[in-house]
Amino acid sequence: MIWPVWLAIGAGTASAGGVLLWYACSVPSSQVFGPALVRGPQEGRRVALTFDDGPAPPFTGQILDILREHRVPATFFICGQNAEHYPELVRRMHDEGHTLGNHMYSHPFLYFQSRGSIAKEVDRTQEIIAKLAGYRPELFRPPYGVRWFGLYPVLRQRGMRVVQWSDTGYDWEKEAEAIVDAVLRRLRPGSIILLHDGFNVHTPGRRIDRSRTVKALPAILEGAQKAGFSFVPVKDFLRGV
Repeated sequence: MIWPVWLAIGAGTASAGGVLLWYACSVPSSQVFGPALVRGPQEGRRVALTFDDGPAPPFTGQILDILREHRVPATFFICGQNAEHYPELVRRMHDEGHTLGNHMYSHPFLYFQSRGSIAKEVDRTQEIIAKLAGYRPELFRPPYGVRWFGLYPVLRQRGMRVVQWSDTGYDWEKEAEAIVDAVLRRLRPGSIILLHDGFNVHTPGRRIDRSRTVKALPAILEGAQKAGFSFVPVKDFLRGV
């Protein structure tokens, strides 16, 4: 009756391996595949604001209006497909002093993606942003925060750095007041805040609504500044790292 014991051991090993793989790929703070900026330096009271998945009208423009009014810099991790359709919004981000990052072309899940397909998505977005802003981004954020085998070699060849996050408003599911509370409750020196200004706006049947993020943003900015925090570009957290 040895077989049941070995089967149990094998099942336990496979389960543990699955948990480790999930952690390595999916947890924002994981450094298993390679380095990722999750939080900035603890000295001072600096925080960084980031937006994923845009650009998408009218929400990206409304967010840019609010940032300009409050004189706050942000980093926009751009989907190349959306940038192709709304180049004027990408140009506006750049012209108003915000940092542009690469969020791949079509916002794919990276699980089981080949190195070649990852490179194609990254490069296509780099070229689109370069045409619109005059430079290829150094910063990269993987869609859904997922990393996979082959991603880091692609990024190293292109001199790109992974930026994840330490603080999110869960704005894909919460109402405006709850978004504000979620962000401000966890805010610490060095926090990298994740919000969203779009998604794949050209997926058939998908409706984009980031109005709750737009509604929450002024209260987030004012609450953070009232608590003594200042907003800086996320690239400032990479200096000396």
